[in-house]
Amino acid sequence: MPSDVTIETHELGKRYALGLARRGYGTLREALVEAARRPLRQGRNGGAGNTVDMLWALKDLSLTIRNGEVVGLIGHNGAGKSTLLKILSRITEPSAGHADVTGRVGSLLEVGTGFHPELTGRENIFLNGSILGMRRAEIRARFDEIVEFAEIERFLDTPVKRYSSGMSVRLAFAVAAHLEPEILLVDEVLAVGDAAFQRKSLGKMNEVAKEGRTVVFVSHNLAIIQALCTRGVLLERGEVIADAPIGEAIDGYLRTLERSASANLLERTDRDTRAYDETLVRKLEIHNPGGAPNVVVAGKPAMIVVDVTEELPAMECRLTIANSLGQPVCTLDSEVSAPLDVRENGLGPRIECEVAALPLLPGRYRIDVIVKAKRQIQDGLQAAAFFDVEPGLVGDRPTAGAGSEGNVVLPHVWRLPA
Repeated sequence: MPSDVTIETHELGKRYALGLARRGYGTLREALVEAARRPLRQGRNGGAGNTVDMLWALKDLSLTIRNGEVVGLIGHNGAGKSTLLKILSRITEPSAGHADVTGRVGSLLEVGTGFHPELTGRENIFLNGSILGMRRAEIRARFDEIVEFAEIERFLDTPVKRYSSGMSVRLAFAVAAHLEPEILLVDEVLAVGDAAFQRKSLGKMNEVAKEGRTVVFVSHNLAIIQALCTRGVLLERGEVIADAPIGEAIDGYLRTLERSASANLLERTDRDTRAYDETLVRKLEIHNPGGAPNVVVAGKPAMIVVDVTEELPAMECRLTIANSLGQPVCTLDSEVSAPLDVRENGLGPRIECEVAALPLLPGRYRIDVIVKAKRQIQDGLQAAAFFDVEPGLVGDRPTAGAGSEGNVVLPHVWRLPA
């Protein structure tokens, strides 16, 4: 491997068994029943044994990342981004191929990754530093800076198992970024922290990148990816379909999102992994009353309609409208109730959300959706629909034309000198 290459993968693959064919632990009764059934299954299959449904999370992935590159991994849910980072972090082993990583790796992949829950925050800082190969004196030299950045001084000697998810993320990021790793791997976990800490973390990642260290970053927020990264790797079903300057990679991802939104939503495989799937989103549209689907006029009433496969008790819905770069513009959540909300008998497997006057600037937007029932997430899709907002009137004022910043226009009145 050349001296300036920090990460190199060759035909990397990772597969998982789906369903209940393989289970981590079971009861003695289950083991005995399984042992009795196995010969019968083998007889029916002609001695072939169990047929296990396998999913390749990564497949034939070859990638080279050089020292000092800041690379954004982008793609749908289930594209293989997190799996790749776990292999690079040595959390999981590949099923095929190999990955060579040269340099000290700091990773932030999941809340609490690398922490021992019974140890205090102070003890975990020294533990993580030791894992990174640092001497105690080196860790002590950065200790105060880590504690100040994480804002957990009051809880420093409290076991990490009592930390909130936000506190765990703050400490984990502070440790990963300040103990001078040569390679920093960061997953979407930063979304757990509050907005102020996210800004501070992104600033720190920018500093790390400018110091010439390698950063591999996963996020669905394309604006952050675009601002932070110089190169983008687009994954789809575990394979690299684009490796290009960040602008080109993002354009490619947006095209795949639009293709997915225009296809049959029931065939989408990038659904929310937390979902129970008792009911699925069949169709999502937004329109002005009497207007064409997915084309609306700014300032006019709009209706968002979500069709699902089955009506379930106590259904709820959360819609997130995002701009073309994936930055959330607003969230409409039925669980945040208001007096005008209604539940109708006979509505069937259909959810409607009415917006009295759509206050968006002209442009291209998308809608992400999560459907809940029985107090559980049933389905979730990013970019379930794309729509265009055409110029109109908001509060009797024309929406601004080209050159306007932001996405939302507020009704307002000026008072100016004569």
